Amino acid sequence: MIQKNPGEKAFDFFNILFMLLVILITLYPFYYVICASLSQSSLLLTHRGLLLKPLKPTIGAYELTFSYPLVRSGYGNTLFVLAFGLPINLLMTLLCAYIMAAKRVLYKKFIYTFIMFTMFFSGGLIPGFLNIRSLGLYNSLWALILPGAISVYNTIIVKTAMDGIPESLKEAAHIDGANDITILFQVVVPLIIPTLAVITLYYGVSHWNSWFSAVIYLKDNVKLPIQAVMRAILIENDTILNASNVAEDGTINDFAETIKYSLIVVGTLPILVLYPFLQKYFVKGVMIGAVKG
Repeated sequence: MIQKNPGEKAFDFFNILFMLLVILITLYPFYYVICASLSQSSLLLTHRGLLLKPLKPTIGAYELTFSYPLVRSGYGNTLFVLAFGLPINLLMTLLCAYIMAAKRVLYKKFIYTFIMFTMFFSGGLIPGFLNIRSLGLYNSLWALILPGAISVYNTIIVKTAMDGIPESLKEAAHIDGANDITILFQVVVPLIIPTLAVITLYYGVSHWNSWFSAVIYLKDNVKLPIQAVMRAILIENDTILNASNVAEDGTINDFAETIKYSLIVVGTLPILVLYPFLQKYFVKGVMIGAVKG
């Protein structure tokens, strides 16, 4: 066992103390939101200083949150976008990355340059809206899926991961009679699972947090995803929810403040729960996709 001198022990002590302080500072906002969501609204409004525990604990804010049809439909719409959007995202990203990583592709440099061009320049908001409407996607959940079917940034990460696969594996598969589709899904994909896990997390978080496209492309409130519903409550002072004629008994007044915090918990908890299952792939996947050894 290596003996540490007093200076090294002091450094370790202050380093651990500093990291614990950083952890507390980072986690306290989450803890505050949870405590606030479980508190009584009137007490929370008059409370000053640090909130260390719920004030007169109650789950009324959560009961009211899930009583709103728009919250329930928002969850359903978001799950629809995830269920259909993620497979499309992964498929399109894999196909594009495979072409970009291939050694012998006609006009490869031009294709690569064209793809990179779209990463920095777009047609703009109004042309995009007109394009969505002309395609018949206006006021459809598919308007939240198809325009963002592929991300150039994520494609480059997957492409770089594919570059690390020995070309001899692909050539051996070709000799055995495998076509490109077979090579992609049976040779390449199993070797870049960590990177795909990270890309899935990126796409999933993007879909879950998306609200701007919904505000632009959707006109029916019942089609809004959960983040757009949260925005309506947190920023637009319950305009949409009041229009749904749900809280006519004045119950919302008793939880006018705490319902905002309960919505934050409801809107972010699924992603926070999912992340630990993908965390072990996260660092490895990003490094594989970012560093070519």
